[in-house]
Amino acid sequence: MRSKITIVGVGNVGASCALWLAKRGIADLMLVDIPAAKTMPVGKGLDLLQAGPIEGYNARVRGNADGSYDGAENSDIVIITGGLPRKPGMSREDLVGANQQVIVDVLDKVLPRSPNAVYIVVTNPLDTMTYLAVKHSGLPKQRVIGQAGILDSARMAAFVAQELEVAVENVQTVVLGGHGDEMVPLTRYSTVFGRPLTEWLAPEKLNAIVERTRKGGGEIVNLLGTSAYYAPGAALAKMAEAVLLDSRLIVPASTYLEGEYGLSDICFGVPVKLGANGVEQIIEYDLTGEEKAMADKSVKIIRETMSALKM
Repeated sequence: MRSKITIVGVGNVGASCALWLAKRGIADLMLVDIPAAKTMPVGKGLDLLQAGPIEGYNARVRGNADGSYDGAENSDIVIITGGLPRKPGMSREDLVGANQQVIVDVLDKVLPRSPNAVYIVVTNPLDTMTYLAVKHSGLPKQRVIGQAGILDSARMAAFVAQELEVAVENVQTVVLGGHGDEMVPLTRYSTVFGRPLTEWLAPEKLNAIVERTRKGGGEIVNLLGTSAYYAPGAALAKMAEAVLLDSRLIVPASTYLEGEYGLSDICFGVPVKLGANGVEQIIEYDLTGEEKAMADKSVKIIRETMSALKM
């Protein structure tokens, strides 16, 4: 039987994710959106299907009209991108109320159809919405994952490669913590061809890259007037591929913690091993006092955001 991925919300992020996944040819795709989107998912699905002969992929792509979830049954992975996007000047905390309704509505509709799927959440505020999905779904914690640090680490790697004029394949970066502004860069574990970044970059250059990475999402929002979508879509596709292929890829992602890093009852960005069951393992790093202080600050911000949830 062919694998199936349902993408809920096929705006910029969802459509980009669908394109990256279709090109991989690892699963058929089901595109779903809200009733107000009308026939838009059908059109995007048809457009992607017709690109297959040009790009050489064989994914069967189908979109539903009028908010229907028909065809989402027995999905291997459900990717939730739906929600209000962040606008210029809007904090992630402003999104909690509206996007809580989105997550609850999506889960209530798709979970009965695909109770055995791995769920990947990208709706903001990311860590809070992932926590909500864990709690509302009642699924095993390893099967609900937030797409967080994989995007932040990619942004940081891109900036490092640009600064040093090296191939991005040579750069490995590690981040913990909340998505975006609350990220915790582990620069001493981040390397270029095995050498720590601290040996490649002067402190002021490295600090500038870290700060730009933290503000990476906001920088794009200010330039585009809406959130990024190519890189988030690619990050989602990479995570879904790791689950479908059981590749045991280690990436930073938001996952529910029960004592790891001294934290409990929170979804927090940490390195995880992704495989067929979702989060197969949480990788723990020893943190310095400075790194622990940054992580504590990130936890505080996330818990403040979580307090806006109505549960």
